[in-house]
Amino acid sequence: MPACDALELLSAHVKSDPTYRPVKDDQSQRWHLSTDRGDFEIVTTGPKWYDTRAKRGGGGAIDLAIHLLDVPFVEAVKLLNGKAVPHGADHPQGLAADSR
Repeated sequence: MPACDALELLSAHVKSDPTYRPVKDDQSQRWHLSTDRGDFEIVTTGPKWYDTRAKRGGGGAIDLAIHLLDVPFVEAVKLLNGKAVPHGADHPQGLAADSR
């Protein structure tokens, strides 16, 4: 699952930053989002993510859910399974890109 899809599923509000200019990978995007735990600024590239404020990153939706919501592994999997909406492999931008 692209990290941007996970952001859409895990946050109360998510918005892409149109002023962001990627340095390393043209597919990278910066997102501003809020959860019950606060506000975050996350850079995503495919399944990889980086929290610019916490200076912490990882790979995969489960790690992102654990980071954003401070939940254990099993809870993160349950949250993502309960909210995930399947889409085709040809959907390159993911769910969060549609909400811009």
